[in-house]
Amino acid sequence: MSDRNIEYFISDWKLLPSSGGIFDVKVNDELVFSKKAIGRHAEPGEIKAILQAKVDAYKAEKGINWDNVPNDDD
Repeated sequence: MSDRNIEYFISDWKLLPSSGGIFDVKVNDELVFSKKAIGRHAEPGEIKAILQAKVDAYKAEKGINWDNVPNDDD
C-alpha cells in the first residue's frame, strides 16, 4: 500500500507524545496503538499495517476497490 492511499482514506492521524514512555497512535480520533496498554513499543511496520487494515476495512465497507482510488494525476 502506498503512502498516497493512506493519505486519501485517513483524514487525521496523530502520534501523541507524553511523559513516562507513553506512545499512542490515533486515527480519526480512534486509538489504534498504545504502548502503555500492550506493554511494548511498536515493531517495525506495525503501525503502517494497522493503518492499512483500517483503510482495507473502510474500503470493504464502502465497496471501493483500488482502481477507484484517485492518484496524484487526478
